[in-house]
Amino acid sequence: MFKKIAIGFAAALLLLVGVIATRPDTFTVTRTASVPGTPDIAFGLVNDFHQWNQWSPWEALDPNMKRTFGGAEAGVGATYGWTGNDDVGEGRMTIQEVAANESVRVKLEFIKPFASSSITTFTFKPAQDGTTVTWTMTGDHNFMSKAMCLVMDMDKVVGKDFEKGLASMKTAAQAEATKRAEAEAARKVAEAKAAEEAAAAAAAAAAPAEGTPAVAVPTP
Repeated sequence: MFKKIAIGFAAALLLLVGVIATRPDTFTVTRTASVPGTPDIAFGLVNDFHQWNQWSPWEALDPNMKRTFGGAEAGVGATYGWTGNDDVGEGRMTIQEVAANESVRVKLEFIKPFASSSITTFTFKPAQDGTTVTWTMTGDHNFMSKAMCLVMDMDKVVGKDFEKGLASMKTAAQAEATKRAEAEAARKVAEAKAAEEAAAAAAAAAAPAEGTPAVAVPTP
């Protein structure tokens, strides 16, 4: 009896291994959203890791998460490392490629709870109502991640985080766009006031001084 159970278990295990082995070797998760403002606003929120706390869906998972910034201040070569609770684990990101106001390519490396590596790409395209931002993650599946995908829909889980992050990016971009619009309006008001004051000063300088008698011009 025990032998039959063992044989059955072994057969089921082999079948499971076979099913896992047939899973795709790569994965891709993509989400797109319309973000307020010009492309340089959304681009700036991604190209500088110091700005990720305004929109990243993972920043709030651990209030005590330790962050480490290195390399360039922003753009190619900038790095961002983190370590925290079980929800965020430990990992590192590096900006590998940048096309100003058009795209940012980031290498994402997880160390804990398990080692994995993927590429994250952001693209920014002008749109009638702002900027179309597309967030894409691609990577390779190892045996463990293939097994996890049997019980977890990666596109649904990771995609949900992307959607949350893009929604937060909308809020951050709107705040920056509003700030810029207010600054531009204030600049125009200041310029108009300065122009009025300059015109008034010029008019005052051109007018005869009060109390100065008019000089008669002799008629030939």
